[in-house]
Amino acid sequence: MTLTQKFLGASAALALTAGGAAADPAILFDLGGKFDKSFNESAYNGAERWAEETGGSYAEVEIQSDAQREQAIRRFAESGANPIVMAGFAWASSLADVAADYPDTKFAIIDMVVDAPNVRSVVFNEHEGSYLVGMMAAMASETNTVSFVGGMDIPLIRKFACGYAQGAKAVNPDVTVIANMTGTTPAAWNDPVKGSELTKAQISQGSDVVFAAAGGTGVGVLQTAADEDILSIGVDANQNYLHPGQVLTSMLKRVDNAVYEAMIAGEELETGFNVMSVGNRGVGFAMDANNEPIVSYEMLSATYAAAAEMAAGTLEVHDYSSDEACPALDF
Repeated sequence: MTLTQKFLGASAALALTAGGAAADPAILFDLGGKFDKSFNESAYNGAERWAEETGGSYAEVEIQSDAQREQAIRRFAESGANPIVMAGFAWASSLADVAADYPDTKFAIIDMVVDAPNVRSVVFNEHEGSYLVGMMAAMASETNTVSFVGGMDIPLIRKFACGYAQGAKAVNPDVTVIANMTGTTPAAWNDPVKGSELTKAQISQGSDVVFAAAGGTGVGVLQTAADEDILSIGVDANQNYLHPGQVLTSMLKRVDNAVYEAMIAGEELETGFNVMSVGNRGVGFAMDANNEPIVSYEMLSATYAAAAEMAAGTLEVHDYSSDEACPALDF
């Protein structure tokens, strides 16, 4: 069971109740809410798995604005929550300011690195998973044009786009890859209407497979793709179920595993730098009954072979975040 903590104002109380012990963990979701069907929801699923398996309880918060981040971390730390898990890169600045004030509290942040002795920084090789779904997109495309809709225009999301383009061009050097970002502010994560508009514009340019890495905005991308009878690709969580037979696959980013592992470790959480990749099943792609009919044997054979090469270190995908350049896509 969860202990829902809502920040609706500066005076919102965060005292743990309903039997919460001093060492109960806490999770802080990013903007967009825990039921965004993507990144936050994957984090929520990891916390729920921990609760179901252990019978424990955790505290949580869904912030309403960036201004509440530092307050949220401090109040959970003061209440005795341990460890405190933060879903999203945007928590980094506040955590960097707070971590030293609570040396006995363990923190975990997903998607960013905070250099502090009591912080575990979990990052993902999103470019690897995106490469794999890019291969599938190019192999499924009948128009020789595929596309990408990102959320906020930041290096992390360009990392997705760059990996996707590399994978598409690996199986079809002549494929056209269109990439658009939703915006430059945090609102870009929760704008399904804009996601729909971008998708329609890409379809008008010939795209028949679209990959969304845009949080809640991606829900609009996938819906429009289904409405317009083209294929889509989900992200973070398995989104195949949203439109069975229309979602080619989902690029899995196992945020749920990162949260679950942090909560299982509890106060013994190992801090430092942690990378989740294809090699340790931190990223990948989703196959289930919802997309099996539209994924060919040839797609699976090629994609699994590429994944095996990545895990073995014989296939290296360029990481946009290493130099903010992409050999397969012009931003």
